[in-house]
Amino acid sequence: MIELEQDGGLWTVTLNRPDKANSLTVAMLERLVEIAEAAGEARALILTGRGKVFSAGADLEAARAGLATSDLWERLSGAIAALPCLTVAALNGTLAGGANGMALACDLRIAVPEAKFFYPVMKLGFLPRPSDPARMAALIGPARTRLILMAGQKITAQEAYDFGLVDRIVPSDQLMETARSLVADSVTADPDIAAGIAALCP
Repeated sequence: MIELEQDGGLWTVTLNRPDKANSLTVAMLERLVEIAEAAGEARALILTGRGKVFSAGADLEAARAGLATSDLWERLSGAIAALPCLTVAALNGTLAGGANGMALACDLRIAVPEAKFFYPVMKLGFLPRPSDPARMAALIGPARTRLILMAGQKITAQEAYDFGLVDRIVPSDQLMETARSLVADSVTADPDIAAGIAALCP
C-alpha cells in the first residue's frame, strides 16, 4: 500500500489505498517512516497518492486503537524535514487529519484544483502532532493556523494557495510532470551543493 520508486536519485513515494481514501494503517505509517529515515541518499523525494484523495489521515479503526496519537506521525514528519534533498508533496487530492504533517514537512507543496485541506483535531478530540502547528504557522501565520486547527475550517486549493499553504495549483494530468520538473535541478546537482543550499534556506 506504500509504493517506492527509485529512478536514479529521485525517490517517489506513493500512498496506494485509494479505496480507503489513502487512510493510513500502522503498517503503512511504519513503512513511510522507514523510507523517510532511509532517504538520506536520495537527491530528491516526491510524496503523492493514488486516486482522488491524497490521504484522509489515520484509518478509522487504527485511529480508535491509538494510531491517531502515535509518535510515528512525528517521526515521519521529522525525518522528512531533516532530509538534505528537495522534497515535494504532490497532492493529488484532499489532505486531512494527521497526514497534514508529512506535507507540511516537505519543502514544497503542489496541489490539484479539487483538493481541500482540513485538520479536524478539535472536533475529534485529539491534539495535533507537536510540530504540525508550528510548521503550519510558519507558512500561513497563527490566525490562519487557528482557522484550520481550532475553527475546523476546510479550505479549498485556491485558499490554500492564497494563504501560502501550497506553492502551486496544477491540473491533475500535469501533477507528477510538474513535481518532477521542480526537482530536476536537484537530482542532477552535486549533492554537496544541493545540501549546502538547503542548509542556507531557513
